[in-house]
Amino acid sequence: MIKYIILIVILIIIAFAIVKSKKRDFKYEANKLVELLGGKDNIESFESNKSRFIVNLKDVSKANKEGIQKMGAQGIVEIDNQLKIILGTDAKQITKYIDELK
Repeated sequence: MIKYIILIVILIIIAFAIVKSKKRDFKYEANKLVELLGGKDNIESFESNKSRFIVNLKDVSKANKEGIQKMGAQGIVEIDNQLKIILGTDAKQITKYIDELK
């Protein structure tokens, strides 16, 4: 009986470890995105709209668009000093953490 209890406890611990390892770290992703946008001093304003993260930058040339794409962005549209970055369903979560950074 004790063997079964120990086995169940081990399986529960393994299940929690797997779930935790697959959970995305939005704080890390938000910090990385701010860095790729040229730093928080380069960001004038930002918002999320459904799957898009919309950011107005002081200097768009400081943004590393290739790095943002590698980070998982599905697309980037540049209009003047504004970038519209398609992040999918995670846009609101990342916006929340970037708001905490500012």
